[in-house]
Amino acid sequence: MKRQKLDRLLAGGGLVVAGVLLAAGGLLTWAHVFVDNQVHSQLSAQQIYFPKQGSDALASPEIGPYLNKYAGQQLVTGPQAKAYADHFINVHLKEIGGGQTYAQLSSKAQANPSDTKLASTVQTMFRGETLRGLLLNAYGWATMGYLAFIGALVAFIGAGVMVVLSVLGFIHARNVDEQTTPRGAPAQEMIKA
Repeated sequence: MKRQKLDRLLAGGGLVVAGVLLAAGGLLTWAHVFVDNQVHSQLSAQQIYFPKQGSDALASPEIGPYLNKYAGQQLVTGPQAKAYADHFINVHLKEIGGGQTYAQLSSKAQANPSDTKLASTVQTMFRGETLRGLLLNAYGWATMGYLAFIGALVAFIGAGVMVVLSVLGFIHARNVDEQTTPRGAPAQEMIKA
């Protein structure tokens, strides 16, 4: 195969790869925007606000250092949801349940159905764990959206590199002697040329 033809073939293949990377980058960008919008709209609809700066709710060393940066803000992002779930709801659930989980307390309540105080604690734990799980789910989706954003950037950069390499390949194909063959080509091809 002649070098000029090989260069054009490789450069054309590079353009096809660039097109695929551009399409992937576009889809990943769409995924990022979609997930980000969904997480934001679902969280903002819940109308959850962080305690105000200086409030007693932020005084605990298990809460304040993690939530002070969000003090007074509405919870609308994945990282905020994780902070609220892990460092506000979870701290309060540990206090309410005496360090026991919903599952542990529920088992005790089933063994002692006449204990109304325990039954009430179980319901509170269930509600708290459910809200915590939903917030952590929002955080998980927000993280996936962020990873899609990074993937889109990598795809767009890869497409740009492939376009540059393809253009260089076409320039090289134009400037190469049509009669030369690539290094390592069989001697028979050199004779045919």
